[in-house]
Amino acid sequence: MAIKSNKAVKISQKHLLGIQDLSISDVNFILNEAKQFIKLNKSKNKKLDTLKGKTQINLFFEPSTRTQSSFELAGKRLGADVMSMNIVNSAIKKGETLIDTAMTLNAMHPDIIVIRHQDSGAPNLLSQKVNCAVINAGDGAREHPTQALLDALTIINRRGKVEGLKIAICGDILHSRVARSNIYLMSMLGAEINVVAPSTLMPHSIERLGVKKFNDMKKGLDGCDIVMMLRLQNERMQGSFLPSAREYYEYFGLTPDKLKFAKKDALIMHPGPMNRGIEIDTNLADDINRSVIKEQVELGVAVRMACLKIFCKKI
Repeated sequence: MAIKSNKAVKISQKHLLGIQDLSISDVNFILNEAKQFIKLNKSKNKKLDTLKGKTQINLFFEPSTRTQSSFELAGKRLGADVMSMNIVNSAIKKGETLIDTAMTLNAMHPDIIVIRHQDSGAPNLLSQKVNCAVINAGDGAREHPTQALLDALTIINRRGKVEGLKIAICGDILHSRVARSNIYLMSMLGAEINVVAPSTLMPHSIERLGVKKFNDMKKGLDGCDIVMMLRLQNERMQGSFLPSAREYYEYFGLTPDKLKFAKKDALIMHPGPMNRGIEIDTNLADDINRSVIKEQVELGVAVRMACLKIFCKKI
């Protein structure tokens, strides 16, 4: 299957480190490339030779099933040689610094490195120490650009556009890199954004990002086209942010009663993995008419294929 390329358009960045670094033309370029891979990923022959001879290293300092497997599959479908590093057993756990690791990897002459790290800014540091392209697969509580891009593609695939839609992002806003990247991207694409969270999980001065904040789910979901739930980032919580999981579900979990305040055809999203019965009612998560959670996973591969193709060839 031949995949056309947007040859007339070029992307402004050497690396994909965050949504904030991208222009609207960069975003449209990535999304248009991703759209071309949707059909390919549903076909019998999913293998291309676009990145044949290229080396992709997945460097994940945090556990991730969805994102790592999505990037690995994306690279292999493009024909790249993909190596995923097991950080648990690596020298990094023995005291090697990120700079040491960067120098070691750079000596292997990879073409692209996909990194997830618990510290904000780690992908930016890595990008300064290697000769290849770097894609941020999530850094601390700062950004997760490919998640926001796949969320945008999912919405566009279902609604035809993002512009003019009202989107509620609900849950652990304080610790969520997904929330930040989505706020940046959906605002850029012309959406109106509500953020909904208990006061303990709501960042100070979040309104500066152009969003409306709510501590009440029903008010925050009122008239929304999209309801985007977030995972509770328990691993980033130091101290008491929640009284109990049961109370959180009662007030901030997505239930049929709360969803009634959104539009009748509102779509339900979640970046995964889901805590069913805490963040979202299990029947809503599996509702084939409302939930696009599985579609997010499917389109995530297409978006990551587009990003690998674009940035790998940028160097």
